[in-house]
Amino acid sequence: MITASGSTRRSGSGVTGRSARTSRNRKTGLRDLPDLPVTPSQRPHVTKQQYVYASLRDAILRCELGPGERLIIDDLAHRLDTSIIPVREAIRLLESEGLVVNIAHVGATVAPISRSSVTETFTVLEGLESVSTRSAAQRAEPAGIASLEALVDAMDRALARSHHDEWAALNTRFHLAMTALAGMPMLEQMLRRALDHWERVRRYFFSGVLAHRTELAQSEHRMMLAQIKARDLAELERTVRLHNQGALAAYAEYLDSHPVEPIS
Repeated sequence: MITASGSTRRSGSGVTGRSARTSRNRKTGLRDLPDLPVTPSQRPHVTKQQYVYASLRDAILRCELGPGERLIIDDLAHRLDTSIIPVREAIRLLESEGLVVNIAHVGATVAPISRSSVTETFTVLEGLESVSTRSAAQRAEPAGIASLEALVDAMDRALARSHHDEWAALNTRFHLAMTALAGMPMLEQMLRRALDHWERVRRYFFSGVLAHRTELAQSEHRMMLAQIKARDLAELERTVRLHNQGALAAYAEYLDSHPVEPIS
């Protein structure tokens, strides 16, 4: 298995068949990915570069490629049944999004999750949503508000069944739906990018943080919904800031007691 420092750790030898594939997957960092049944040739409207980019990006956001894991281009190309060129291009794109970093004497590595990166994520979310929810409250029509109500009700049901992954997916849809009501496509695109970074953070620290604050977060969602309906802009902005700052405080407290080792 490739560690964050890029060293190799082996146990045993002479693996064959499925064991050999598992060993190779560990080396590439794709050890938890299922076999990918759809190749670019089976999807004629998807280029190899798009396929590789989407596969790696999804694995990083789901923490199947964990923070600090080394990305070995030759091995990834073999695993994804492509040449090294689409892999290099995909890694460059992922680096531009802050999901991959290049480290001296190590190479391309999945970006770490640190206190500074978590702070940046929630600071950006707070700023974007302060703008988007204000505009949403000013512009919202009954149909748009009804869609928000349906999402919040679905989130309540997910929590009642302790389906936290379902709740998290609905949470993302709720925040995007509020921004969609603002009618600002550029802002919506930026929020999607920020929420992708939150997705990685919440998966990585789920049991330590998110599992303990879903009820509070859900009550804040209901407050936002009520304030959008009432067009109470001042209270809505206060709730949005409280929502993001409270989440940041929870993750920061966890990181203070569970520090993340730097990549070396």
